[in-house]
Amino acid sequence: MFKSIIIKIGSNVLTQKDGTLHLQRVSHLVDQIAELHTKNKKIILVSSGAVAAGRSMVRLSKKTDTVSSRQVLSSVGQVKLIDTYSNLFQNHGLLCGQVLVTKQDFRSREHYLNMKNCLTALWDNGIIPVINENDAVSVTALMFTDNDELAGLLATMMSSDALFILSNVNGIYNGNPKVEGTEVIRNIGSSNTDLFKYISATKSDFGRGGMLTKCRIAQKTAASGISVHIANGTQNNILLDLNRNPNEVEHTRFIPGEKNPAVKKWMAYSESFAHAEVHINKGAFDALHSTKATSLLLAGVVKMNGDFKKGDLLKIISEGEKIIGIGKAKYDRSKADEHLNDKKYQPLIHYDYLYLFPDI
Repeated sequence: MFKSIIIKIGSNVLTQKDGTLHLQRVSHLVDQIAELHTKNKKIILVSSGAVAAGRSMVRLSKKTDTVSSRQVLSSVGQVKLIDTYSNLFQNHGLLCGQVLVTKQDFRSREHYLNMKNCLTALWDNGIIPVINENDAVSVTALMFTDNDELAGLLATMMSSDALFILSNVNGIYNGNPKVEGTEVIRNIGSSNTDLFKYISATKSDFGRGGMLTKCRIAQKTAASGISVHIANGTQNNILLDLNRNPNEVEHTRFIPGEKNPAVKKWMAYSESFAHAEVHINKGAFDALHSTKATSLLLAGVVKMNGDFKKGDLLKIISEGEKIIGIGKAKYDRSKADEHLNDKKYQPLIHYDYLYLFPDI
């Protein structure tokens, strides 16, 4: 069904309760990926599990702080994780290539395109990319929210048909899953903006994120034109079933919107690289969210925080102090200040370089 798929596997799918890798499950998932590969599907595997694998192998000193602990565990665990994948893929006559990334690798269009070229080259040579965040060198301020965010970024970067996010539950529920009568929400569209009242913010034992993070990333990715599926990775043949006929699988699907231009795909995940802010009034907010393609004019700007140069990314803030989007400055701060009261001056952010976040 899908020609290109990003597959993100969470820590709670890959590990057992004691923190060791669930080798039987990992092997079954690799078997499915190998089968999809033989059907000419372009696959990228985003795999958690390095820190959890390291936790089962290393006894840390009590003096080791939290950041250093994560660095040590990921350094040791990543070796075990990729070695496991390599051996399992070789059983199918396939090669996998390890790609460790940090959020900084996506900080500019140049870095972004370099990453895209690397993954395309692996695909062209029949190699399955296995990607994880480089936790050994990442620090809190520059880390992805978790691998869900990384997977969403990769899905939009590679213009994939689908993103499969595998967790240890069947999807997004319409209430507490432990309460009788609670059901999985099968389809979520862009009009669904009240989902978070159903979702627990509790994180997993081994991962950094939770279902709240998954939902945010899924809606943002789907808004870029990609079919997103949150499903239970502990179920047998889940990847094959999702590809063959997702309607028959109990899971949550986020309905894709229209495809975004390439530059907007990068901007969708570049919020953390924008340091200056542009605060807008209600008139500008309404204009930006109208059906007509609209640029941001200085007439709609209430104030600006931080210095910026032409080409820098700017956070767009509404009257309610909510970040509603991100855009590329058409000129620098000094020129914006000079013409702030000139209502007919050229747009500060042109529509072609403006990305509005889904209303979630």
